[in-house]
Amino acid sequence: MSFKNRSNNANTGQETGLPPGAAIYTAFICMLFGANTVAIKISLLGLGIFTTASLRFAIASVAICCWARATGKPLALGSGQLVKLIPVGVLFFFQLTFFYLGQSKTTASHGTLITNALPFVIMVLAHFFIPDETITWKKITGMILGFSGVLLLFSDQVSLDNDALHGDLIILMAVMFWGCNAVYIKKIIHDFHPVQITIYPMIMASPVLFICALFLDSEMVKFVNTSVLGAMFYQTFVTASFGFVTWNTMIRRYGATVLHSFIFIMPVSGVFFGVMLLKEPLTPNLILAIILVTTGLIVINKNGKRTIK
Repeated sequence: MSFKNRSNNANTGQETGLPPGAAIYTAFICMLFGANTVAIKISLLGLGIFTTASLRFAIASVAICCWARATGKPLALGSGQLVKLIPVGVLFFFQLTFFYLGQSKTTASHGTLITNALPFVIMVLAHFFIPDETITWKKITGMILGFSGVLLLFSDQVSLDNDALHGDLIILMAVMFWGCNAVYIKKIIHDFHPVQITIYPMIMASPVLFICALFLDSEMVKFVNTSVLGAMFYQTFVTASFGFVTWNTMIRRYGATVLHSFIFIMPVSGVFFGVMLLKEPLTPNLILAIILVTTGLIVINKNGKRTIK
């Protein structure tokens, strides 16, 4: 089954901009995504690393499946589709493993900013592996700004000890796996509905994450209180379920390009909630990193045509 026509229809609104109400709503969704690392950090206080990840995506996959059934979205895979999805599931597992492990060691603010290096990683990989995804001088400028902000975090002596520095490096490794996964998905997405490309990697990864939780988490459940339950609810239903449905609905209506121009809100939101809710230090390096990463994201998402041959 091919969804090329559906994708082409979604792209027709990419250059038209968003109505004011849709723009506010998109900014709100990006703010929710940015705060997700704070929710993960809170849940890790009471649950094991692999336990948190397995519960989140097992429950999210059930929620999305129920929504897909209720709205008539296609779930059944055709001939050859499962084989194409296996690499997505494998990369998704390693992406989650490194991200949750790294986030258990570093701050939510650092985790948010390093995660937002993802567009730069995708840009470089897509240049080599996806036809017509060329690197422009504008994108190079944005990439330099963004990665400068990420590198600045590694010298943030005020908020980092050796364990947190290792956490930052582990999250950066997760972003590399995430970037590889995103580029691979770009190459096969025309053969799938967005629900399929999202739910099946969750279904593949969740049981493996649970097995890892049984053997690798020192304690699967340390304690459970309202904060831990609220954090699990947030990352399971607000971002992994509601966030997915809403974001893809907006992409279908207005196109991916115009929505991606709002992603600069995510690092600002993540750092803000990390400082406000977790009392993480707002250091000069962190402030400058926010400015550099945000500016880099804005630059690469502005329209431009000049390419590097």
